[in-house]
Amino acid sequence: MLYRALRKLPRTLRPGVLILAGPTASGKTELALDLARSFDAEIVGADSRQIYRGMPIGTAAPTAQQRAQVPHHLIEFLDPRERYSAARFASDAVAAIEDMHARGKRAIVVGGTGFYIRALTGAVTLAPEYDDALRERLSQEARLHEATFLYEWLTIRDPRRAAQLEPADTYRVLRALEVALAPAESRLRQGNLTSLKSTGIPFAKVFLNVDRDTLDERIELRTSRMLQDGLIEEAERIGPHAVASSAVGYPQALAYLRGWCTHDELRSLLVRTTRRYARRQVTWFRSEPETLWLPPERIEQTAREKLGWV
Repeated sequence: MLYRALRKLPRTLRPGVLILAGPTASGKTELALDLARSFDAEIVGADSRQIYRGMPIGTAAPTAQQRAQVPHHLIEFLDPRERYSAARFASDAVAAIEDMHARGKRAIVVGGTGFYIRALTGAVTLAPEYDDALRERLSQEARLHEATFLYEWLTIRDPRRAAQLEPADTYRVLRALEVALAPAESRLRQGNLTSLKSTGIPFAKVFLNVDRDTLDERIELRTSRMLQDGLIEEAERIGPHAVASSAVGYPQALAYLRGWCTHDELRSLLVRTTRRYARRQVTWFRSEPETLWLPPERIEQTAREKLGWV
């Protein structure tokens, strides 16, 4: 009943959603906790790797202590071998947000996966259901060809999406190919997807703007902490064949376990790879519409002004 009542409210009166994006190691988790405590909110993760169980070190997922302070949703709920789509994320996130609103709570979406956030806001057209025959065909192509072949194929079919991916990220390249090759009639139009836009939930999207030197320093510190906490052992347990094993850090740790580099070389490689990933996240959000680039100290006031949160 309350869900229906909320949906009947004018858009300007509906509880809004704060979307907090930013590059890896920019301090999103800690800031989101502070904001959630200030505004009596709960947190929805928007990270395509933190959704997987048993990978808290490599994905820098919120700790058990942090999650005990503020309820989190869509964090560590999938097996690392299970596939997940942006369309499914948008649907699951909207359901979680509507449940929060029905309980009188505000919602803060936090993450750095730009495609998830784009799907959630309704700014992209997706193929919401998998085509089993197409997926099997692409799986066969992946077994027969190198990752560079698949990436070049995507570059031909969807150069804009290809520019946002790493050639070696086979999982995301295959998913992008699956969308690019799907027949037009099999896709849902943007307006039919479950999203904040389609359900009439207002939102404010902000990008946590941290200067490059500070971000680089945080990445170095995080890398050292991950290695101390057991990233190598975590990567060995996850193994090379899980969907989630393509996340930054795991291929490098597995390479170390195969004897392809020393521990010092592994650390340098992790820092360099993570910095490149952070740069790609920054590039992605520069092209995102309706995104406010703000320093941490201005985000709370922006939530008050843009969403009417008090």
